[in-house]
Amino acid sequence: MHDIVSIGECCVELSCDGPLSEAKTLYRAYSGDALNVVYMATKLGSSCGYVTKVGDDPFSENFIKEWNNNGIDTSAIPKVSGFTGLAILSILEDGQREIYNYRAGSAASTLTPSDLNEDYITNSKFLHVSAITQAISKSSRETTLKAVQLAHDNGIQVSYDTNLRLRLWTIEDARDALNEVLPYTDIIFPSHPEETTMLTGIDSIEGVANYFLTKGVKTVAIKLGARGSLVATNDMKCKIHAIAPLGVSDTTGAGDAFDGGFLHSTISGSDPIEAAKLGVTCAGLKVGNRGAILSQPTKKEVLDHIGSVQIERIE
Repeated sequence: MHDIVSIGECCVELSCDGPLSEAKTLYRAYSGDALNVVYMATKLGSSCGYVTKVGDDPFSENFIKEWNNNGIDTSAIPKVSGFTGLAILSILEDGQREIYNYRAGSAASTLTPSDLNEDYITNSKFLHVSAITQAISKSSRETTLKAVQLAHDNGIQVSYDTNLRLRLWTIEDARDALNEVLPYTDIIFPSHPEETTMLTGIDSIEGVANYFLTKGVKTVAIKLGARGSLVATNDMKCKIHAIAPLGVSDTTGAGDAFDGGFLHSTISGSDPIEAAKLGVTCAGLKVGNRGAILSQPTKKEVLDHIGSVQIERIE
């Protein structure tokens, strides 16, 4: 049994420092939000599996090998005719990024509900899905819905990241897709304020938390970037302040590191406040170096710094 199974797309990642328009050299890596989550959780000690499709291009064989070497189960990943998606990004001076994705028709976007292995999903503790997986194609959106329904019907907890990418679809489609999965979602990871305001029309952090709680979500873990996180259940609300022990070099994948830390901590028996503390620590260390996956911290680094995270209970 896996602790976490995630479904999503991995892209070839080509990156540079500074504006893309001035780049002379691009560095190759790979990333994908659902993959980044299980990478972080695996580094902390969770057993994780990944569901996707990869193309028969030169990149996929190396990807599978790397994921296996890093402890991620890849037995549910077929290689199919086609190509792996591409993400080109630049890291700007303030650690922010500009990203251009080339993924229409990619191997992962051909996922269909019939590709799902029911036992693979139901023999896990958590299923993690993302709005990006829903956005890359109609069939992938259908697959995401089928997966969360399978998990919910079999008592498997579901986590969902609202990752909003308006390059992939309209805000109306994003709202519809969110509403599709909310009835099956136990933990939600929205980002505030840009995502949440567009998706819900609500400006306040506490208002966003209440919105999702009234929809039946048990735990709301709102990501606030440099301000940390607000975690809420029907019984409490608490702010967890951010840390950045290494400074801010690259914010790519910070939210995914948060998700992975939060889920690992939850599976280990922690309450939502402690889970958010671990998530904030993972994200705060990740931003100190470059790369969505390469800069994820080790378990020792996380444990060395989690004690500096401050919490603020909201009455």
